[in-house]
Amino acid sequence: MLKVDVDGRVIEVQKGERLLDIARRLGVKDVLMAELDGEVVELTSVVERDSKVKFLDFSHPMSQKAFWHTASHIMAQAVKRLFPHAKLGIGPAIENGFYYDFDYPDGFSAEDIEKIEAEMKRIVEEDYPVIKELKSKKEAREILKDEPYKLELLEDIPDEVVSFYRQGEFIDLCAGPHLPSTGYVKHFKLLSVAGAYWRGDERNPMLQRIYGTAFPTKEMLEDHINRMEEAKRRDHRRLGRELDLFSLQPEGPGFPFFHPKGMVVLNELVDFWRKEHRKAGYKEIRTPLILSKELWERSGHWDHYKENMYFTKIDEMDYAIKPMNCPGAILVYKEGIKSYRDLPLRLAELGIVHRHERSGVLHGLMRVRAFTQDDAHIFCTPEQIKGEIEGIIRLADHFYRDIFGFDYSVELSTKPEKAMGSDEIWEKATNALKSTLDDLSIPYRIREGEGAFYGPKIDFHLRDCIGRTWQCGTIQLDFLIPEKFDVTYVGTDGERHRPVMIHRVIYGSLERFFGILIEHYAGAFPLWLAPVQVKILTIGEAHIPFARELYDILFDRGYRVELDDRNEKLGYKIRGAQLEKVPYMAIVGDKEVSERKVSVRERKEGDIGSFSIDEFLKMLEERKRSFK
Repeated sequence: MLKVDVDGRVIEVQKGERLLDIARRLGVKDVLMAELDGEVVELTSVVERDSKVKFLDFSHPMSQKAFWHTASHIMAQAVKRLFPHAKLGIGPAIENGFYYDFDYPDGFSAEDIEKIEAEMKRIVEEDYPVIKELKSKKEAREILKDEPYKLELLEDIPDEVVSFYRQGEFIDLCAGPHLPSTGYVKHFKLLSVAGAYWRGDERNPMLQRIYGTAFPTKEMLEDHINRMEEAKRRDHRRLGRELDLFSLQPEGPGFPFFHPKGMVVLNELVDFWRKEHRKAGYKEIRTPLILSKELWERSGHWDHYKENMYFTKIDEMDYAIKPMNCPGAILVYKEGIKSYRDLPLRLAELGIVHRHERSGVLHGLMRVRAFTQDDAHIFCTPEQIKGEIEGIIRLADHFYRDIFGFDYSVELSTKPEKAMGSDEIWEKATNALKSTLDDLSIPYRIREGEGAFYGPKIDFHLRDCIGRTWQCGTIQLDFLIPEKFDVTYVGTDGERHRPVMIHRVIYGSLERFFGILIEHYAGAFPLWLAPVQVKILTIGEAHIPFARELYDILFDRGYRVELDDRNEKLGYKIRGAQLEKVPYMAIVGDKEVSERKVSVRERKEGDIGSFSIDEFLKMLEERKRSFK
């Protein structure tokens, strides 16, 4: 017999007993995965020695992955039953759900999706065990002989033994993880069908991608569907068009066009950014959009990033449109000799960068080919690293929490497979970030292998008002690029020393942050950001002179104000202002003219009373200062 510690409770088990059977014996509910001696494993895994076990429910990321991955296989099994000539692509778990790609030239209709859902329910009721099987490459080729896309994936696997998962008559090449049986996935819904190029390459065939979601309870599924409906209502592409903020034109795919009202919001974001960065000791620079190929070779971008870059020739020489601002900031730093007295030097830049994104991943303002990074590059001594990172975190917290009302989480990403520099340098940089987060008592999750190619990074993930997360700010610690560019400063000893370079953004991409704010606020921007802050509505023609006087007063005070003096009913004008999501309406009629007051209607609260002009101005000023 073996001894197993289950959350502090030691029990005896048979060697080779499944974790699933142990959980059932102990009466542990809602178990989907387990940690066995610190490693997350499937419940069908067995105990071979004295061990520590922790059972995991749906709240654990790996449990979610297994749940949604199993749901994708159930869907694929249903499709193969109903449409046996469909060829299998890939079927991963994704955030909040799953998809599976199929080569099915006829396309899936709405009626087909209903049939697939019904067949999935039968597969769940049949409760097939999901069994992992190991096969040689030769056996795998025979199993997949009628699945050309799977055969292509098989040839990319370097191992001679590969894993399959079988449920009933269905078997799929797969690395897992999965749940013990199909019966676990009782509550699911298929959401949409879209075209997707095989392996994301437009040169490959277009496949049919079916998206779905699934949850352990009906209530969780319904809650998720409701949040999806709310997300559709807040879609920044629809609101951007309805509120006349920006447009996306076929003449410039991935290059958004900003309209006058959209520029108001962008300029307010930029003005606030500049003010806060001046207060924090940053100096603003601007660097060229196009720089020589040699510079990008020296920086390492040529080797690590050139597939995402645009190129041009000038005077028969090779140049690149910058995908990042870092090399330009280094050239600014290298103008003139720097002393330790000049450090830390904080160089900020609202730099437009271009990146070659594939057409299939473009998405409104969230994924574009040209965007403005609110970059800063801090050059400091090793002793100054901790203080600078703390300062960036405080600045980011002020932006996210105090100004825009976001909660956020933090992730620390470590050395990726494709990276510059030695393990020793990476360990030094990673430990510097870790110790700062630990000293500030900031909780964080480690993402192994997700750092930039030149250094580890801290990422900020904002949570919006309907619970979605968005990665925005980042802090990247870089010991390598200063070495490549021979960046130095003169120390207290009169000798040359190498500074550390910190790359950081707060908004991340100004355009993307704008898109996030549109969805976060559902287009109803706070007063300080609203494209039109006050709309004056006249009841009749006799009220226009006083309304124009009020307009001039507000305009002279710097407010963005519009006058609606059309010969229309007041209710019609109010509905129009509400659709435009204007924060305040100032209504002018007989009483207002005679008393030189305005009746004020607030966007959410409705009528809030009658105010003198001075009282109205005071209220607006207080509201604007509070960023509400």
